[in-house]
Amino acid sequence: MTDLVPTSPDLTFVLGGARSGKSAFAEGLAAQSGLPVTYLATAAVSDEPEMRARIAHHRASRPAHWETVEVGRDLAGALRDTVREGHCVLVDCLPLWLAGWLCPPDDHPDGPADDTQWQGVVDTLAATLVSLPGKIIVVSNEIGLGVIPMGSVTRRYVDELGRLNQRVAALAPQVRFVVAGLPIAVKG
Repeated sequence: MTDLVPTSPDLTFVLGGARSGKSAFAEGLAAQSGLPVTYLATAAVSDEPEMRARIAHHRASRPAHWETVEVGRDLAGALRDTVREGHCVLVDCLPLWLAGWLCPPDDHPDGPADDTQWQGVVDTLAATLVSLPGKIIVVSNEIGLGVIPMGSVTRRYVDELGRLNQRVAALAPQVRFVVAGLPIAVKG
């Protein structure tokens, strides 16, 4: 994104590949802040054993005194409800939140978002991120480094996540890319 955009005063964006250590790094940043932490979990509860195990692993890795809020589609609303001065909010992660919009379960009443609806959701999230006080850490996957995926749904998902990542990175004064557990400063 080349347009000049306002930035959130204390927004850190953490990117990395699958199992890169990005969540552990982001959790470390939250713990080091010395502030009370609220963890906004974007993973939908699943009947799949593998996904349940992933969620359990993430829950077990977080300190017990952190508040956890399960976020549905309304990430901007959850941020408005939890972010405040003298507090740290950790959002983990944007790809699972995006999946809830573009690839919801078959029984979801609204179905997948069309392009216009999704753009409105992203605009609302961006406006919310730059308007809030407090420390915000947002985690996402960088999935645009591999092959072009087969199938229109998967290509749309990769494209939209790439655009979402660019939008959040443009707003964040600090962007870190985690590779093999090692954070690299990309911005700030």
